[in-house]
Order: sequence, then C-alpha cells, then structure tokens
Amino acid sequence: MAASALPPASTAAAPAASAAATASAAAVPTASRAVCAPAAARGPASRGGGAAGGARAGSPGSPGSPVPPPPPAPRASCGAFAYGLRLPAARAAAGRHAHLLPLLAVVALLLVPPGRGPDAGGGTLADAASGLLVLWCLVRVARARVRPLTRLAAVVVGLPVVGLCAAAVTAHDPAAALPGLVRHLQVFVLVPAAVVLTLRDRRDLVAVAWALIGLALVQGGVGVVQYATGTGASYRGEDVRAVGTFGPTDVMGMATVVAYGIVAAVGLALGEPARSRARFAALGCAALLAVPLVLSFSRGAWIATLLACAAQLVATGPRRALRAALAAGALAVVLVGGLGVGSAMVQERVASITRVAAAPDRSVTDRYAMWAAAAGMWRDRPLTGVGLKGFPAHRDSHASLALSSGSDTAGAGMGFRRQPLLSPHNMYLLVLGEQGLLGLLALGGGWLALLLCGCRRLPAALRTGREADCALVALGLLGWQLVDFLYADIGGPSTVLTAVVLGVSAWWALAPRDAGAGAGTAAGGRSRSASGEGAGAAGGGPGVGAGARRSGCGVRSGAGLRSGAGVRSGFGGGPGTVPGAVPPGGRP
Repeated sequence: MAASALPPASTAAAPAASAAATASAAAVPTASRAVCAPAAARGPASRGGGAAGGARAGSPGSPGSPVPPPPPAPRASCGAFAYGLRLPAARAAAGRHAHLLPLLAVVALLLVPPGRGPDAGGGTLADAASGLLVLWCLVRVARARVRPLTRLAAVVVGLPVVGLCAAAVTAHDPAAALPGLVRHLQVFVLVPAAVVLTLRDRRDLVAVAWALIGLALVQGGVGVVQYATGTGASYRGEDVRAVGTFGPTDVMGMATVVAYGIVAAVGLALGEPARSRARFAALGCAALLAVPLVLSFSRGAWIATLLACAAQLVATGPRRALRAALAAGALAVVLVGGLGVGSAMVQERVASITRVAAAPDRSVTDRYAMWAAAAGMWRDRPLTGVGLKGFPAHRDSHASLALSSGSDTAGAGMGFRRQPLLSPHNMYLLVLGEQGLLGLLALGGGWLALLLCGCRRLPAALRTGREADCALVALGLLGWQLVDFLYADIGGPSTVLTAVVLGVSAWWALAPRDAGAGAGTAAGGRSRSASGEGAGAAGGGPGVGAGARRSGCGVRSGAGLRSGAGVRSGFGGGPGTVPGAVPPGGRP
C-alpha cells in the first residue's frame, strides 16, 4: 500500500521542483542567464527527463523533503569576462575604449592650428590621422576575415563612389580631378565607413559626442578670447570675428565645430534621465557654446543650429520644446541685451538675414552668382558634370558680371589676402555642377537613406529610452549637416570632422539592431532585456527555440551566441561565442 502511494507523491513533487528551479533562475540577472546559465535553470525538459526526471532531480530523500536550491550562477558581464578573461576593473575600463583612440585622435588633432603660409592649403594632421584610422580598420577587417558591413550599409556608404568615379573619368583633365577624387572618397566614403566599423555600442557614440563637445569648448574659448582682445578675423573693419585656431581662411571652421558641440550636447541632455549629472553637464556645455556661436557671425551656422535643436526638442515632446524655446529666448536676451555680447553687430547680422532677397550684401550677391554658375555647368553637362575640381576653371564662363574677383581675408595673425572663389558655397549645387545628375543622385541618395533609416529607428529609441541619446545626437548632427550644405560645402581643415559626423550618423542608421540595442543599454549601466523577455514570451521556459531571446548584454541565444558590446560577426573584439557557455534551452 505504501509502495503504491509513492508515485503520486513523486508526481506531485515534479511541478514544485520545476517551479522552484524556475523561481531561482528568475533571480539570476538576465545577462548571467544568457551567458552562463546553470543546468538547473534550464529546466528538466532540456535534459529530456520530463516530469519523472524533475522528481528524481528534486527528491533526494523522502517524498516530503524540500528541494535544495541550485548553486548560485556566476555573474557575467558584457566586458572582458564575456570573452573568458578576468581583468581588473581599471584595466577593463581602459581597454573598453582603446579601440576609439584612432578616432578620438582625429578629433583632438583639429586643435592644432593649420599652416598659415601663402602656400598652405594641403592636408592637416587631422587628415593624416583619418588616413591612419582607415588603414587601421582595413587591418582589423583583414585579420577578422569576416564581412565588416551589412549589405545595406555597404550599399549606402559606397553609393557615392559611382558618381565620383564617373565624374573623375569624364573630366576635361582627369589628372587634375584625381586630388578631388581622393578628397571626396576620404570625406564621404572611407572615413564614414571607418567610423561605422570603429563604433560598437552606445558608450562609444557617447564618448565621441563628448569629444566633439570638448573640441567645441576649446575652439569656442579661443574664439571668445579673440573677440574680447580684438585678435580675431576681420569683420567690417574690426578684428572681432571668432574663428578659433582655424584662421581667417576658414571662417566657418570654428562655427561648424561649435555648432556640432551644441547639437551633441542638446542630444545628450534630452536622452539622459532627469536630474542626472550628465544631463546638467550637457546643458551647461550647450549654454556656454552659445556665446562663441554668436560671436562667429555666421548666419548659416545660426540657422542650422536653431533648426537642428528645434527638431531634437520636437521629437521628445511639444511641452519640452516650448520650455526650451522660452529658455533659449531668455538666454539670448541675457547674452545680447544684458551682457552686450556683440549687440550692435549681432543685431545688424540678424537683420541682414531678412534682407537676403530685397537688399543682399556683397557676400550674398557673390553667392547668388556662383549658384547660377554651378547651375549653368550642369546644363552644359547634365549627366556627369564638368568633373571634380572643375568649378574654378568653368566659373568665369558661366558667372555674371556681378561676381567679385575674390574675398578679402585678414586678421587672426595673418595679413591681408585676397582669396579666390573656388566653390559655390552650396554642396548640392557643387555636386550637381561637378558630378552631374548621376553624382547628385548617388551622394544625395545616400544621405537621404541615412536620414530615413535613422528616423525609422527613432520612435523605438524614444519609447524605450534605450538609446534615445544616440538617436538624438546622430540625427541632430545629420540634420545640421544637411541644412548647412544649403549654403556651404566641403573645404578647409574642419572638413574631416564632417566625415566623422557622417560616420556617426551612418552607425546609428545602419548598425544591426541587436548589436546596437543590446550592448548599448548594458553599457550605459541600465541593463535591460529585449522586448517580451520579462513576460516569458521571449523564451523563458524550457526548450526555447533558437534565437528566441536576446539578453541585455547583446547576447543572442540559439543560433550561436553573440558576445560582447555590440560585436558584429566577431569583428572588433574577439570571437563571436563565449567559451564554455551553453545557450538556454539547448544542449551542452
């Protein structure tokens, strides 16, 4: 009789044992279960024992004895331990950003003043560093022996090559077009691709954003000193225009860098949690950078920065946008009205924006004439244009008599110079005139694809808060650049920073979803599992299918574990699988 009562008790103990094992597994962090889940947490079904197997595992003594808890699982991390390494915290933190050093060097070397001689105009140290960055990425790709980019990323990033090569081959002087081909490939293809390959997760993009802010603070500080001491570039007969270390030959250089810093700071502030120190620091940096932006007297930079920041604010909510608009208005009143920061000159410069059609000044008149010249070049050769670097040679034959012979530059440590007009100050018209319709479709199509792909990921990032700062920074910088190209083009020492910004935007728009989302949240200290995992819909039970759950560390179970902070196909950080790890729901 006693023997016949034993099977029901054993059978009744099976659900209790399974529930206890499931509860103990739920107490383990998500990342620990994904990387090194113990055998008890995988449930009895993974061992093929069914209910009887669960009873044998959970009844060491009499039928009524409690089930002993499973041994605690070792804690896993998204850093060096995910690759089977045990490093001290300081060394692991330093090694976490070691792969960013070539990229950060490109940004830092923009602090070095360019050549000031009459023959200066070649490459800078930042350009050389960008070449080393591209070479370093090529070496890493060759050593990894994997496809570094997805098909979509390869198509979008490499699309400008079609128009560039066609314009170089069909130019009147292909030898003269060769330097232009190299420069355009550097800015629009090679460096952006290298940035996409260098960035791994949210922490990397945030580090680059803070590097842009730091560069902007230094350059802006130099510009404020130039205005205060009268050592800036010449503006209306006074050496008061803030140009930073770029000099009077690149008056848009400091304005561009400072605008990048403001947009990056606003994006970081809007993406951070309320009342966090990082948010207050970013807002403080944005307020400080408003001063050198005003003193740059760049109308185009003002307009682009205002539109980019407004778009960032509207994306996060209309109430926040209204509060920020009121705060920005109060800051403008304090800067111009209260402190008198260039009050008369700034007011006159702002008023001139409304007179660009009725009563344009000399710079606006020259710009209109060069725009008409670029359009005339396109009408002569609509498909491939006049060739790279062909605008100066064809300018006079297509421009009106209202065009000046050059622009006057002086101040900031340089004497008076008359600088020739080498571009139409409109990137879209420059591409249309030199590369034709083919080049504009290739280059502009790539930028439009980046914008659409990035905006498609924006709602999910804002809804979950997972990578809201990355989305706002990347799309804000891309939007600023696309607006800036309406009245400016590439050229000068700050051009390499444009390539970095395009690469940051491309990473956000084109990086694989699992690599960008999982690693970024764990990196920011807010480890979250993928959608549906907490409710068990993503495969918390035994026998889960392949690829059904993604942990907060970017580890995807099932069809081969993906380890590390957003490593794509094992590139950039080590092997793609964790040594000794068993995927949940699978066999050891």
